[in-house]
Amino acid sequence: QVQLVESGGGLVQAGGSLRLSCAASGRTFSNYVMGWFRQSPGKEREFVARINWSGRNIYYTNSVKGRFTISRDNAKNTVYLQMNSLKPEDTALYYCAADSNYDFRAAYWGQGTRVTVSA
Repeated sequence: QVQLVESGGGLVQAGGSLRLSCAASGRTFSNYVMGWFRQSPGKEREFVARINWSGRNIYYTNSVKGRFTISRDNAKNTVYLQMNSLKPEDTALYYCAADSNYDFRAAYWGQGTRVTVSA
């Protein structure tokens, strides 16, 4: 089992920045691919970014490329999502996930942290 706790969400104006954190406990953190997903009201949960154990393999969804940065600190069992140039359409509940594979089909999930971007 892996327990994930997200933090760092909040209300920010368009163009602003937030940094989300996800603290993991349980099994060896460095064994897992870590990802961020988000869900807006009335929409399905969507992939945002993922990072492999070493931090050398990173992938973003197109809508956040150049604005968001995912990183991890295996010594602190934490993954981060730095979000810059935020837009109202980034408003969502952001979830952290951990999986052995890149597809996140059998992932562990956190409870989410809410991000609201005002126009």
